[in-house]
Amino acid sequence: MKVTVKFFVAKDITGKSREELILEDGSTVEDLLQKLSEKYGSRFKEYVYDEKMKSPRGYLQFIIDGRSVATLNGIKTKLYDGCEFAIVPPVGGG
Repeated sequence: MKVTVKFFVAKDITGKSREELILEDGSTVEDLLQKLSEKYGSRFKEYVYDEKMKSPRGYLQFIIDGRSVATLNGIKTKLYDGCEFAIVPPVGGG
C-alpha cells in the first residue's frame, strides 16, 4: 500500500516536506515510524522517540487524514492505501 508522509519540522532531518512510501498491507503507525527511523537514522529516531527510545514523544501528534491517532488506536492504528500521515510538532501561541 502507498502512504504519503508529511514531515513539517522533521523536514530539516529528512530534507523533504513530504514523501510517498510503500508499506505492507496491515502496517501500523508503529511500523511506519520504524521504517522512517531506519531510513533517516538516529537524528530522526531521537526526534520522534523519548530518551529510552521506546515510545513516541508525547508532544508530537500523528495525524492520519486529519484524525489524530490518539483518538484511534495510538501507534497501533492501522494505515491504509492512499492515506496521508503527518508528524505534527507542538504548536504554541498566546
